[in-house]
Amino acid sequence: MTFAKTLRVIEELEQKGIIERYAIGGGIAALVYVEPFLTYDLDAFVVLPSAKGKLVSLRPIYDALTKKGFKPEGEHIRIGDFPVQFIPAYNRLTEEAIREAVIVKSGGLKMRVFRLEHLVAIMLQTSRPKDKARLVQVLDQAEPDEQYLSQILTRHRLSRRRAQFRKQFYDRA
Repeated sequence: MTFAKTLRVIEELEQKGIIERYAIGGGIAALVYVEPFLTYDLDAFVVLPSAKGKLVSLRPIYDALTKKGFKPEGEHIRIGDFPVQFIPAYNRLTEEAIREAVIVKSGGLKMRVFRLEHLVAIMLQTSRPKDKARLVQVLDQAEPDEQYLSQILTRHRLSRRRAQFRKQFYDRA
């Protein structure tokens, strides 16, 4: 199954109301903005239909996909050739990133991906070593809208983290 078919399966989940909205984040989204690098999976950030109670369950997604013959593999479900990790919007920043995602056309494919500025903000927020390394690559190759990025960072209280990142990676003597 091609990447295009994998995207169609995810879009079908949205059309059927199993998820309210999705947007591609993580490494695959970063590939829209920078030169290719190795990435293992497709991160599909999702807004789930309102559930009673506070517990978020991915079960409806997994149930729908296993009925179609797709197999869970740890934290992923393999849709064709691609391991897909469904990540529920877990804070205001990821909710905003999904809401403001853009449609990107590439090689005949249409997909909804996080804006570059949201990718940068999320990498700063998570601050895992792999996110920091990828952020250096992204910022060396792509130019986020500085005003929009600053607004996001201010709104989500990440300006200090950005300053720390710059000091660690760019202000060396």
